[in-house]
Amino acid sequence: MFTVEQIKTIHGKVKSGADFPTYIKEIKELGVTHYEAYVEDGHTDYHGANSYIAKVPKKYDPLTIADTANIQVFKAELLAHQQGKTDYLTFIKMCAETGIEKWEIRMDKMTCTYFDKAGNKILVEQIPQ
Repeated sequence: MFTVEQIKTIHGKVKSGADFPTYIKEIKELGVTHYEAYVEDGHTDYHGANSYIAKVPKKYDPLTIADTANIQVFKAELLAHQQGKTDYLTFIKMCAETGIEKWEIRMDKMTCTYFDKAGNKILVEQIPQ
C-alpha cells in the first residue's frame, strides 16, 4: 500500500494547478481511491483499498474559513489557479476567503468536489485525463 512519504514526493512536483492532472494520475497508480484535503490546516486523508488510510498531518498554521461561500469569486480564482497563475498557498488562502472548507477527489469518477463549511457541494469538476 502507499505511504505518506510517497504521496509527499509526488505532491512536491506540483508547482501550480496546471500540474494537478499529472499528480492525480500518479497517486491513482499508487492505489489511492479517493482523498479529502482540508483547507483549514492542510491535513489530508488518502484512502485506498480495504479501508486503508494514510493521513498527512497539517501543513501550515490554521486559516479561518469564511462562513458563507462566495461561489463566483471562487470559480474565477480556481480557473486562474488551474491555468498556472497562482501557487498552492495562494490557492489555499483564496479557498479559505471564499468559504471552501475542503475538497474531495474521487479516482473512480475522476472528479474533484469542493465543499463549504455546512457540507454543501459548491462545485464538482471533472479531472482532465
